[in-house]
Amino acid sequence: MGTFEIKDTFYLNGEPFQIISGAIHYFRIVPEYWKDRLEKLKAMGCNTVETYIPWNMHEPQKGHFHFDGMLDIEKFIQTAQDLGLYVILRPSPYICAEWEFGGLPAWLLAEDGMKLRVNYEPFLRHVYEYYDVLLKKIAAYQINFGGPIILMQIENEYGYYANDKDYLQLLKNKMTESGVVVPLVTSDGPFEANLKGGRLTGVLPTGNFGSKTEERFDELKKFTNGGPLMCTEFWVGWFDHWGNGGHMRGDLEQSVKDLDKMLELGHVNIYMFEGGTNFGFMNGSNYYDELTPDVTSYDYDAVLTEDGQITEKYNRYKEVIQKYREIPEVHFSTKITRKSYGTLHVQDKVSLFSVINDLSTPVFNSFPQSMEQLGQNYGYILYHSTLHTENRIDKIRLWEANDRANIFINKKPVKILYDRELLEEQDLNIAFEQNSDFDILVENMGRVNFGPRMEHQRKGIAQCVQLDGHMHNHWLQYTLPLDNIEKVDFTKKYEKGLPGFYRFTLTVNEPADTFLAFDGWGKGCVFVNGFHIGRFWEIGPQKRLYIPAPLLKNGQNEIIVFETDGKTCDTITLMDEPDVG
Repeated sequence: MGTFEIKDTFYLNGEPFQIISGAIHYFRIVPEYWKDRLEKLKAMGCNTVETYIPWNMHEPQKGHFHFDGMLDIEKFIQTAQDLGLYVILRPSPYICAEWEFGGLPAWLLAEDGMKLRVNYEPFLRHVYEYYDVLLKKIAAYQINFGGPIILMQIENEYGYYANDKDYLQLLKNKMTESGVVVPLVTSDGPFEANLKGGRLTGVLPTGNFGSKTEERFDELKKFTNGGPLMCTEFWVGWFDHWGNGGHMRGDLEQSVKDLDKMLELGHVNIYMFEGGTNFGFMNGSNYYDELTPDVTSYDYDAVLTEDGQITEKYNRYKEVIQKYREIPEVHFSTKITRKSYGTLHVQDKVSLFSVINDLSTPVFNSFPQSMEQLGQNYGYILYHSTLHTENRIDKIRLWEANDRANIFINKKPVKILYDRELLEEQDLNIAFEQNSDFDILVENMGRVNFGPRMEHQRKGIAQCVQLDGHMHNHWLQYTLPLDNIEKVDFTKKYEKGLPGFYRFTLTVNEPADTFLAFDGWGKGCVFVNGFHIGRFWEIGPQKRLYIPAPLLKNGQNEIIVFETDGKTCDTITLMDEPDVG
């Protein structure tokens, strides 16, 4: 049993304690590698690990909870404790983290009028029901009961979003009523407006920033009431979005100086120690003037690379940290290797239209409905109709549509609309025979994870399809979360230039980390032995997808590529080096 207290500084078991922490998101790393990453964290000199907890992963459907595999938060906490590390948990309903919908479950948006992150009873009711499950699991791991958890967060960067103190107080009350006894913190941007909006009486405010340490701490000091100064997110790099022109990298020399000053003046959580990967459809997006969906890699120019390799930044940070504490020697117990498996040739291929009824049971409606209305969270949705009164379309508009739409007439591609193109009428200028097939494949490219647009993230087509000024009716709607990839029947018809599935086989003698190069391919996603490793898009900056060795097995492995734009080739290549841009 132990104690952790906040006074003029942090006190562990009655003695002053300096938090030197690094962020590792367990849900972005295969569990076979958790121990390796935590060992490297300890070996750099950190005494604590911090992680968010993504609500949307742990409760993907209302009332259905997952806490196994990559989501075994208890195992992650226990692994940290076994290595002598303390733990900071951020179970906030909202995590941001460049994660799909900021970690909020998409099914919230199935409810009309849903308001997020405010004192709104329907939203809070869902939070409370989730916390009833989550907090019971993690409460026993608090330091007061012999565990490693020393701090928890009640919300995340709330001062950037709103200033509803009643909401914050209700979250705090729920946490304490559910057995949370360790000190609580908030984390906000280091500016007066943010700190005023996000702070709560009796809770330590901390800051999130990546530079100007003295200036930021001076501002934070106005709100801590003599308490410790902590940067809960010391941003050591940044994230990438599709089409941003190149991988984002921080200024190493300045970052080293900022870390040194931070440890001289207070406490730190390095964000990120390792970024990891946005597996599946879990990348978030931002939206200011335009949609900017994040890439699959969350490399972040972090202290470790996406695949856990030690960097120059690691060694430089270690030099700084050893000025402030003695660093223990750590033996790395996990064997990790990289391997180039070479070029693979496609074994089978089939068009999406040929297998659509194997993958989805259509729902008929007079007008198109959003993914959320149809009980779908992620992936794609295909809207199918017949042009029963039209034989020509000059203009088309998809009302309340997000994010990207591939349009087909008679199973031939005619137009792709992306982001702002969906907000206004577009030229089509195409003639055809009456009763032609009409299909629209819409991709959810990742819900916005930051700012007021979060409440407007219903995906698919939420209102209507307008053709030459009139609404077109009668739709079959095929939900395509692609969580049943094993149902793809490669014996059926393939047609070039259409969305399709491509199957490759890889024979492995000794599994190793590898990187899939998608040169010559347009846009889509990849599955390795049924596991969804993420999205690709030819516009970059990311050029290869990371495949951790634990996803491979001795013998034959199956890789399935789903491509939407008809831009493909007959090969993929597995390399021994990443290329994040």
